[in-house]
Amino acid sequence: MNPLFANIPTTIFEVMSGLARDTGAINLGQGFPDDPGPEDVRRKAADAVLNGYNQYPSMMGLPELRGAIAAHYAHWQGLDLDAGTEVMVTSGATEALAGAILALVEPGDEVVLFEPMYDAYLPLVRLAGGIPRFVTLQPPHFRLTEEALAKAFSPKTKAVVFNNPLNPTATIFSAEDLALLADFCRRFDAIAISDEVWEHVVFDGRRHQPVLGLEGMRDRSVKIGSAGKIFNLTGWKVGFVCAAPPIMRVLAKAHQFLTFTTPPNLQSAVAYGLAKDDAFFEGLRGDLARSRDRFTAGLETLGFDVIPSQGTYFLNIDIAPLGESDDVAFCRRLVMEHGVAAIPVSAFYANGAVKNVVRFCFAKKDETLDAGLERLAGIVRKAA
Repeated sequence: MNPLFANIPTTIFEVMSGLARDTGAINLGQGFPDDPGPEDVRRKAADAVLNGYNQYPSMMGLPELRGAIAAHYAHWQGLDLDAGTEVMVTSGATEALAGAILALVEPGDEVVLFEPMYDAYLPLVRLAGGIPRFVTLQPPHFRLTEEALAKAFSPKTKAVVFNNPLNPTATIFSAEDLALLADFCRRFDAIAISDEVWEHVVFDGRRHQPVLGLEGMRDRSVKIGSAGKIFNLTGWKVGFVCAAPPIMRVLAKAHQFLTFTTPPNLQSAVAYGLAKDDAFFEGLRGDLARSRDRFTAGLETLGFDVIPSQGTYFLNIDIAPLGESDDVAFCRRLVMEHGVAAIPVSAFYANGAVKNVVRFCFAKKDETLDAGLERLAGIVRKAA
């Protein structure tokens, strides 16, 4: 057995979701919406599978989807991408991340990781033989600092894996943070593998700034997106990769030996969806913002200390004011005694550096959130 995988514990998402299933708890842990997703996009996929092409599509992705991705990013983010040489379709963003890391990182290369982080980053870097260098971000603001970056970057730095908006913190990096990161990437000749799957799930009038669009980053960035997150269809696993041609040629070679291609009916439906008007996308984020506000207000009324959510499906609470210092134990007690599943944010740190933050998913129906709040009231009363 490869010890890298044999010794990795079961992901916290599966653990908490399993406990929710076993106990009948309300699952506010794993990040998926209650809503089935836009009906017209789903119907487009159904029509394409019945009446369209169902054999191997192009390894790089259907031309119609690659063109739609380039047009979408030109409209929303001001990027000028060549659909034929700078855009690729993958079977989800995690495959895109795996392909990028395996294609770019050689044994002994150092890779800067910002924690808390998506739990796939670290094992993928180690699988490639990379040496992780951590930048540990602290609540409640989770900001970058020049001092922290200076400790992590070195002449051996090959790449950084960067997530913005950041899961699990539900924060968005400022223009100053992004400029600081770009400066370090240029200074140390590092490639930014930028996980931007939450780019459309941003609130309060914010607009996403891609790393690829920053000064000096056009030829040293890999931009990764997700149709599943854009359309609230998390099970579709359709990812987008954008990079300059010299990088893309290598990424494509890694992709061909991972999944090779992605279901063509889903690609056709995503191409259709990306071309929808602005009101559609604003409506999706508006609905999620309303759920965020409803759940935030409910938590604050109960007495929880809520860390504001700027994007993603998530918001966090600080459990220290409740007299709690172990988020894993807190979440286990929450699901077993109070019937609500959440995620301990320490699971997103390599060494559990922060243990007082707990993440909830608010991308749920009102009745689900209200039922969760009713059960959460019990833990506040107990703490009091």
